[in-house]
Order: sequence, then structure tokens, then C-alpha cells
Amino acid sequence: MATFDWQSTFGPLLTELTQSGQALWADRLREQLTHRFDDNPHGDLARWFGALQSLPELAEVSAALDRSAITLRSPTPLNEPQQAELEAALRGLMPWRKGPFDFFGTHIDTEWRSDWKWDRVLPYLSDLRGRRILDVGCGSGYHCWRMLGEGAGRVIGIDPGLLFLFQFLSVKRYLPDAPVDLLPVRMEDLPDQLQAFDTTFSMGVLYHRRSPLDHLLELKGTLRRGGELVLETLVVDGPEGYSLMPEDRYGQMRNVWFLPSCDTLLRWLDRTGFRNARVVDVTDTTTEEQRSTDWMRFNSLADFLDPNDPGKTIEGYPGPKRATLIAEKP
Repeated sequence: MATFDWQSTFGPLLTELTQSGQALWADRLREQLTHRFDDNPHGDLARWFGALQSLPELAEVSAALDRSAITLRSPTPLNEPQQAELEAALRGLMPWRKGPFDFFGTHIDTEWRSDWKWDRVLPYLSDLRGRRILDVGCGSGYHCWRMLGEGAGRVIGIDPGLLFLFQFLSVKRYLPDAPVDLLPVRMEDLPDQLQAFDTTFSMGVLYHRRSPLDHLLELKGTLRRGGELVLETLVVDGPEGYSLMPEDRYGQMRNVWFLPSCDTLLRWLDRTGFRNARVVDVTDTTTEEQRSTDWMRFNSLADFLDPNDPGKTIEGYPGPKRATLIAEKP
């Protein structure tokens, strides 16, 4: 069985970083990827790579990246054996949590309607055309592809989940020249003060951080002067200074630390040196936006809410409400 060749997968990006003045980042990445794939490989790595390799070979693939589902098209329809091979390979990469995607007519109905979040955020973004973008906690890279669809010049997503990487690569396999990459690393694995990006997105990450202000400072360090931060996170109602810290779990999630009020978030952004911070959207998360599907068969939001009061989590906390804020680095 073939083994995953991470050097071939990430080599072009490492070369690009070296040639663009980011040689120290490239060297650090090589060490991190060597440790991740050679020194300490994940037990499911061979299975996920096998699924990726079993995707049918297709030529002249085109993509629509400006609609709800990231859509791949072939100039000639797939025959029945190819369709069966395609679906079997994609199901080998379940569960699919962020999307949706459409692979040549095979629709992946993901747990999250990530397109709804994108539709809420997009009207407030600076023009993404030509911009260099970092997407922190990007999951399977759905929003990275949407950013490219809006004309971004270069998109790099980071997320430590290796299943997410192979879901991303299932799209990248058919769009090998697209200037989009996903690195299986954490925010804290990036060099300090990269100052390399025009826009940095952090959506659905802040509440997982034990030190949210340190996360904001890390995000600030990725941006060039005048760069834009797009921050989306769980919030609660309350005055400036108020933040909920769950006793243990929140919505059955173990690693939730702080759910601030919007006014508290604005103060955090101010204290960490951002300017012109503003709340552009606040939306309750519903069981239509996050739910179990045939492509994600585990428990989802409906199972994490109080059955007698769906406005609360199963632990009795306020139900999930998400805010999007935008701010600039001076």
C-alpha cells in the first residue's frame, strides 16, 4: 500500500514560503510535518490516504466556488462504476462536518451549513481580490475555497485535524494548481509576528482557547499593518466585562473556556491593540444549521440542547449564539 508523501503534498508551499521571505517558517514547518507524519503517524493515516487515492482520476475538472456547495464538475458525466468509486472514497472520509460539497453530482450534506455562516460574514468583508489570507481553525477548508471564489490571491488554512486535511485534499486533488493549502498545525505552531497576511479569519476558535487574549495577540501577529481580522465566536448576553466560564462542558463540548458578551469582546480587541472593532452579526445557532446527516451520523446540536427548553444547553447554559466581529491592525 502506498504511503502518504507529505513532502510532495506540501513541497510547493514550502518552496513558495522560502522564496517569499518566509524561510524560517518553511524550516519550522518541515520539522513539524516530519514529526506529524514520519515520527508519530496517526493510526488512521493509511486508511484516509487510501480513500483519497481511490478517488477516480478525472481530467479537465472545473469548479464553482461562489455558491453554497463547493462544486466540482467534469466535462463528461461519470459512469456508474466511477460514481460508485467516488462515493465509496468520500464515505471513507466520514464524518464530514463542514461544507457542503458537490463532487460531480455526489452531494455531501455536512453537519454544518457552513455556507450560512459565510453568507452572514461576506457582506462586511473588505474586497478579498488579490489578498493573502490565513484561515485559523479552517476545518476541511470549506471557507478557504469560498475565499478563493471571491478572488483571494493566496489562502492558507490551518487546522490540526488530519481527517480535515484529507477532506481538503479530496478537493485539491482535482484543483492542484489552486493557490489554496491546508496545513495540519495549530495556531501556536506558527512563528510569532509573521505579519504576512492581509486578512486573518478565526471562526469558531476563540472559545476553545484557555487564554482568549493571547489568541487575539497571536492573530494580530499574523497580520500586516492595516490588515483585517474576522473573528467569529460563541457569545452570551451581558454587559461589558461579563463572560461565562462553564463549570465543565458546554453543549457537551469539553474544551469551552470563555463565552464573553459582545461588549466584552470589543473591550478585548481594544486591549489587544486592534482598532475600529465592530460587531457585524449576532445569530443564534439552530438545529437547521447544525445537525446530523447521512454524512455525519453522530450526535449533533439537537442532542446537546435541553429537551425541555431548547433555548438552553443540556447543562442549563444559554443556547449557542455566535457573533462576528471585524477589526483592523494599526
